[in-house]
Amino acid sequence: MAGILQGLSYFIRTFGCQMNENDSERIAGLLEAEGASKADLIERSDLVIVNTCAVRAKAEEKLYSFLGRLAKQTRGRDTLVGVVGCVAQVQKAALWEKKRLVHFILGPGHYDLIPEIVRDKRRERILVTSQSRLWREWPAGRVLHSNPWSAFITIMEGCDNFCSYCVVPFARGREKFRPGRMILDEIRELARRGVREVQLLGQNVNSYRDPETGGTFPGLLEAVAALDGIEWIRFLTSHPRTFATDLALTMARNRKVCRQLHLPVQSGSDAVLERMQRGYGRREYLDKVRILRDLMPEISLSADIIVGFPGETEAEFEDTLRLLEEVRFANIFSFRYSPRPFAAAAREPDGVPLDVKRQRLVAVQSLQKAVQIDTHRSFLGRTLTVLCQGRSKKGAGSFAGRSEGNQVVNFSSEAEPEGPFVRVRVTSCGPYSLRGERSGPDPAGPIST
Repeated sequence: MAGILQGLSYFIRTFGCQMNENDSERIAGLLEAEGASKADLIERSDLVIVNTCAVRAKAEEKLYSFLGRLAKQTRGRDTLVGVVGCVAQVQKAALWEKKRLVHFILGPGHYDLIPEIVRDKRRERILVTSQSRLWREWPAGRVLHSNPWSAFITIMEGCDNFCSYCVVPFARGREKFRPGRMILDEIRELARRGVREVQLLGQNVNSYRDPETGGTFPGLLEAVAALDGIEWIRFLTSHPRTFATDLALTMARNRKVCRQLHLPVQSGSDAVLERMQRGYGRREYLDKVRILRDLMPEISLSADIIVGFPGETEAEFEDTLRLLEEVRFANIFSFRYSPRPFAAAAREPDGVPLDVKRQRLVAVQSLQKAVQIDTHRSFLGRTLTVLCQGRSKKGAGSFAGRSEGNQVVNFSSEAEPEGPFVRVRVTSCGPYSLRGERSGPDPAGPIST
């Protein structure tokens, strides 16, 4: 039976994090279930959906820049344009004042309306951004995962932390949790179809509480690890304030849980962390790092860093550099502070000059680059298990993947890998990736190294 969008072509542009990527996979799955097909170029699409991120000002600037280019690319065509996601939720109708080409604006809780909006092709503008505290399940099987062997799994949405710099509680709403039985049912079906890695997603997965049983996140992690077929499990994001020892113990007990964790620290200064309303201090964060490394010495840690937060002194910034030197993260995501709508810090004077923010960001990134080069050199000569993500842009016979520690690994292979996992001997490295050659045979059965 033909769907209501039979013959329609669509194009999705995604800005932001893994949650946004997963939302785009949901939208794509819903559109294709109704008969639409993906266009390889914007100029060949009948529908363009822009999925947006509001966490940083730069992401929002990229959206408006993209919409400006989009107006030229769709000129003379009857192309439907929708903006969805976090900027849509926060900016609402103000988007129309800046970009007249946008036809519909939907917040994160209303993507299921897209097929009906597109089918009716109503020319009046449509705005839906209401929020609910109740979990609404996505239709079964309507997620178009981009990787046949790895899948994002949403387990919760929203945030109750209200860090002073953050727009997420306003863009994604308050915390709501998906029933564990639905999570496990989806993962079982994905495993049946060949998926071997799942990444459990939420704004703060540590807060997870099964709305039906009251089960916690460590319990959910145990249940996922017990499923047949799944061999690697990752999760993000974890808030350091709620990252408890029982979760670290659960990770250590279950070898399917990757020895890798994203634990955003934001700053190394107690004073800045207090102004950020993070709910922990430098020593508490370092204690959690110590526990993790005592339990899992090989664990790979990553973090987010914000420089130039209102009032940040040179001494407070130096505290951040010292923390980076002490922890030696495998990777960081670093940003200049930018005030965000509704966030408490946006009401404070942004007293750190832009050129100082830029200098501090360069200092953070330079230090981290040196740490990563040093860390990557320790992998030279080692053979790693790598989850292949397909061909790379390095030329014929080149492929790319990620190690258990989430390092990017580019490798050469005479034949295209037939399964998800390959063994790669590391022969060289740079600050941002490892390079090597396939060193067969490919692993079979449970992956533990």
